[in-house]
Amino acid sequence: MSELMRCPWPKDDPLMIEYHDREWGVPLHDDIRIYEFLVLEGMQAGLSWATILHKRENFRAAFKGFDPGMVAGFTSADVKRLLNDPGIIRNRLKIEAAIKNAKAFLSVQKEFGSFDRYMWQFVGGKPIRHRLRSISQMPATSPESDRFSLDLKERGFKFVGSTIIYAHMQATGMVNDHLITCFRYRSLL
Repeated sequence: MSELMRCPWPKDDPLMIEYHDREWGVPLHDDIRIYEFLVLEGMQAGLSWATILHKRENFRAAFKGFDPGMVAGFTSADVKRLLNDPGIIRNRLKIEAAIKNAKAFLSVQKEFGSFDRYMWQFVGGKPIRHRLRSISQMPATSPESDRFSLDLKERGFKFVGSTIIYAHMQATGMVNDHLITCFRYRSLL
């Protein structure tokens, strides 16, 4: 039996492999999970995705299952609680951004009916499929992530630069950046 060919970035980390095989690049239309990825991608800034992924369950507990309605109501006591939680990234600016972004997220939901509807407009409602042969070809940003990022910033979101938003687009399946040799590339066509 031959081993599956996959993108090289998960290396031999079982959690990263599972994330790659089951989540990364799969079109996502669930607002709670979309908010989760916005928070996690913002938390990743300056860190590795493996670091964030290995703390994901802690983040879920600390941020009340990533319910933006609950997070939008966090107070200074919650910020203090989060800054003292060793299971997450304890960066005040990132924590405060997650709370501010929850409030902005709710505003977008109210305006568009769902964050999903708002988000997918930046790619015309369907995933962009690149035909990458190596990781070195993978872009860090795109014209779509530039526009999405700018619009989020205009709506008051923080930690949503184009590189963070491009990673968010990859995670939520707005972009299929699996290498063409990866078994997931074809399964997501």
